[in-house]
Amino acid sequence: MEVKSSYKQTEVGAIPHDWEVKSVRELAQIKTGPFGTLLKASEYAGAEGVPLISVGEVGAGRFKITEHTPLVPAVVVRRLPQYVLRTGDIVFGRKGAVERSALVTENEDGWFLGSDGIGVRPRTECFPPYLSCQFQRHAVQTWLLQNATGTTMPSLNQAILGNVQIPYAPISEQRAIAAALSDVDALLAGLDRLISKKRDIKQAAMQQLLTGQTRLPGFQGEWETRPLKVVAEISAGINKPLSEMGRGALYVTVQDLYDGTSIRTDRLSRIKVSPAEIEAKGLAAGDIVFGKSSVKREGIGYPSIFLGCAEAAVFSGFTYRARARNGIADATFLFYALRSERTRRWLIDNSQASALTNINQKIADAIPIQVPPQITEQSAIATVLSNMDAELTALEARRDKTRALKQGMMQELLTGRTRLV
Repeated sequence: MEVKSSYKQTEVGAIPHDWEVKSVRELAQIKTGPFGTLLKASEYAGAEGVPLISVGEVGAGRFKITEHTPLVPAVVVRRLPQYVLRTGDIVFGRKGAVERSALVTENEDGWFLGSDGIGVRPRTECFPPYLSCQFQRHAVQTWLLQNATGTTMPSLNQAILGNVQIPYAPISEQRAIAAALSDVDALLAGLDRLISKKRDIKQAAMQQLLTGQTRLPGFQGEWETRPLKVVAEISAGINKPLSEMGRGALYVTVQDLYDGTSIRTDRLSRIKVSPAEIEAKGLAAGDIVFGKSSVKREGIGYPSIFLGCAEAAVFSGFTYRARARNGIADATFLFYALRSERTRRWLIDNSQASALTNINQKIADAIPIQVPPQITEQSAIATVLSNMDAELTALEARRDKTRALKQGMMQELLTGRTRLV
């Protein structure tokens, strides 16, 4: 491939003539978190202190702190100051998703590096946000996964991380690149906050509207609680041997029920079925599918709605189909009712636990559904919640496009294909 006159070919591809290629060990100090001999679990079992950052707390470019994140008390921080994270440090996990890393900002300054973490502290001639952006680049992440050790789980060590080759721009350009990408990160963070807020609003609306606590204008009368079998026809699906898989009609399995609000027909597998089986086990627009079993108790009976498709689709024997009865239940209202907190709790409490959590036909038939006296109110509630879902879907699509834009910018800016200075 011909290289432009102002560029040179290197082991990381073509880069500008005034750029260099440097290894991470040339650009930063690398430190692995303290092992058990230095820091015992009993020392961070309290309720006060700073977060302990290990592999579980390192997300894609940011830290993920939950109520389960251990806290390191001040006495340990004073005893082991070399493991205290400072603004500008970059943290990786040592095992599992070794390609993920996060930059320590002023908000995380003073947190503590866990034993399953590796900290990178850039030297003064390397701008930390720039190096952090390089670690988010697809080529670098792919290299880390390919060069990690371990057979069952990828593992990262100082030697592997130190060997990562980085396109190294002049410091002024590093700052300009990092600033441009930071602007996109701020937009993404704002979209994430807005999506989270909209989800909370929708959850509150479901709690109010699906229990009759808040009524839409023009409706009145007492709500009833009816078993699912009264408001919907419930059927089990179809199972076939593996030899029948891979061709034929679209096939909805339990795994297809947890991806968003509706069933993604573009991701379904296929199964060979007869016309009679399609007639008996086919899905129509508005049908609701939920699983008979789940590895996690919280996932039992989680429903998804089928919005229709240009070709035939059937559902697995490990799932149930609920089809709203005409004149009795609105299909979309029924879907939201099955996703409501009250119904989900009932299913979890009444499921049968063994190696898997299961529900049988008797349990499925008895799922209690709160319904208003008029089907028109069901439809009105379904419209309100569907509009909220449509708004969330549009925001999520905008976020996905912004992420794709950032990836394109990273590829251009972090390799010098597009110059800012």
